[in-house]
Amino acid sequence: MKRLLRWLRKWSIRVALAVITLTIALTLPLRWLDPPVSAFMLVHRLSSEEAVQYQWLPINRISPELALAVIAAEDQNFPHHHGFDLREIHAAVQTHRRGGRLRGASTISQQLARNLYLWPHRSWFRKGLEFWFTVPLELFLPKQRILELYLNVAEFGPGLYGAEAAARHHFGKPASELTRAEAALLAAVLPAPKRLDASRPGDYLLERQRWIIRQMNNLGYDWVP
Repeated sequence: MKRLLRWLRKWSIRVALAVITLTIALTLPLRWLDPPVSAFMLVHRLSSEEAVQYQWLPINRISPELALAVIAAEDQNFPHHHGFDLREIHAAVQTHRRGGRLRGASTISQQLARNLYLWPHRSWFRKGLEFWFTVPLELFLPKQRILELYLNVAEFGPGLYGAEAAARHHFGKPASELTRAEAALLAAVLPAPKRLDASRPGDYLLERQRWIIRQMNNLGYDWVP
């Protein structure tokens, strides 16, 4: 029995070290290397006939309006938290306990982890992996790099990944020329990019766009890392 326990302990340590090493190998290089593809893009290629539109841009070639719009829409505490917004998580849990719909409370860092490494369909297992990958992303990457990665791999429509593809598809212009209204409209589709269309915005999307613009005005550019 003691021999079995020693064997289990030894292999548990080996497996844990292998998982940690693999996680570091998948996250640390992103400090310097731009990802050629994300897990969400691969899933789209396998499950849809629509082509993936994706073109990497450094953050200095993306309109600061879009950076601010994404923070205003998705994660207003982004400059200050360490990957997880505990207040938003608590608020989401309380809403669910009162009988409301369980809403997402994922930060930009968590969404980046999901887009890069995981798959679109929700599950508690995926949420656990999302938490796991968020920790090294926050540990190894500065906030500006996390935001740059997110702006390039976020899904803005079916097959549309990143600011440049979204700007050219919806507005016929490069991401560097997006106006505040256009940036807010793109950010408005992020919760449901396959259902919401920035090219044909309905009442809900236009109202969300107006709300995001108000939040952008309140936050200001100092909120962008």
